[in-house]
Amino acid sequence: VLFLQIVHILNMTSAKIVSFLLHPEESLHSLQNRIEFETGISTGNQELLLETGICLDPRKPASQCVIDGVRGWDSYMVYLFDKSKTVYDGPFASRSLSDCVNYIVQDSKIQLPIPQLRKVWAEAVHYVIGLKEDYSRLFQGQRAAMLSLLRYNANLIKMKNNMVSASQQLKAKLEFFHQSIRLDLERYSDQMAYGISSEKMLKAWKEMEEKASQCAQAEDIGYLDEQIMALHTEIVELQKSPYARRQGEVMESLEQRAIDLYKQLKTRPPDHAYSDSTDMVKIIVQTVQSQDRVLKELFGHLSKLLGCKQKIIDLLPEIEVALNNIKEADNSVMQMQGKRQREIWHLLKIACTQSSSRSLVSSSLEGTASTPAASWLPQSSSGNTAPHPLSSLAAPEDGENFTDVIRENVNYLELFSSILQEVRQEQNSMMVS
Repeated sequence: VLFLQIVHILNMTSAKIVSFLLHPEESLHSLQNRIEFETGISTGNQELLLETGICLDPRKPASQCVIDGVRGWDSYMVYLFDKSKTVYDGPFASRSLSDCVNYIVQDSKIQLPIPQLRKVWAEAVHYVIGLKEDYSRLFQGQRAAMLSLLRYNANLIKMKNNMVSASQQLKAKLEFFHQSIRLDLERYSDQMAYGISSEKMLKAWKEMEEKASQCAQAEDIGYLDEQIMALHTEIVELQKSPYARRQGEVMESLEQRAIDLYKQLKTRPPDHAYSDSTDMVKIIVQTVQSQDRVLKELFGHLSKLLGCKQKIIDLLPEIEVALNNIKEADNSVMQMQGKRQREIWHLLKIACTQSSSRSLVSSSLEGTASTPAASWLPQSSSGNTAPHPLSSLAAPEDGENFTDVIRENVNYLELFSSILQEVRQEQNSMMVS
């Protein structure tokens, strides 16, 4: 018997306790099927919370419901919530009266012998204590719901901070991208008259600027931020609410009064005296009324807690979508920035190629200009050049020099044409890319 594991499930939708004897190595899913059979709450809608607000792990066995050691092993509760409901409004009936207690409640002025009255009042005291304990268990379930809500809220805050950080980074990158592309467009327009131009590339850059403006929509998370802030305010108000604290002081005082009455009755001698139960019945009625009041407040507060929790559950996917949109926009901006920089370096390569080809052609032309001039100057027998009155006339032996000059110029012209063709191919490939 000592090694048996029994789990007590407090159904917060009905305020009733169901107990189960756990089989060795029983899975949590198996226990949930048994709970569904007893309570009618489907396994998909069951939320089982420990008193710390931690949800049971489906990967662990059902024995996680039972604490280690002997402290409270027979009173430790697991709190069952129905995820399909956010409003718990009862009605929650008080525990039923025993026959003898119901007998004095129906007629509190009836006279009973002291020995018999002791037994009846003992059960009455037990009933009053039971009402207070029922409230204490339900309050503990509300506290577990509050702790669970705070865990969800902590996760919400973490995701919100990640979203805000990603949004700020995207905003900074978009500002840098817009400033840099505007500067590139201005410098490109300045050099179009004497440098390199590409309408296709210019159009692509302007499309990048428009696409970057569309990416700015992803950084707009104001609507989500407002909802999260409003939800935080609501949660703080719920934490400050007096209904978030135990309201059983009246019931505890009534419990003590019932115990005192019973102690006074025990001190009376067991003679043939009789007495009525007016005072004890009055305590029973007041305790039932007090329990009705505090349970109404408790479940009203619990419904608000569960409503906030459902709002967080609904917000988490929206934040996840917003975060993914921000990441996609960020990647798009970085890709456009990299593509534009590659195109700028490609333009620089073409400009350098054209500059080198022009310098090569100019140097070749200077070389060809000096060659025929030297050939036109006749040389004397001593090797010194001297002016000749007929030096402007072509001599018969100068035909070979003219042929060499023409052939050399044709070679340089072919070289220049091939260089220009390579430059055009470079420009066409850049426009296509």
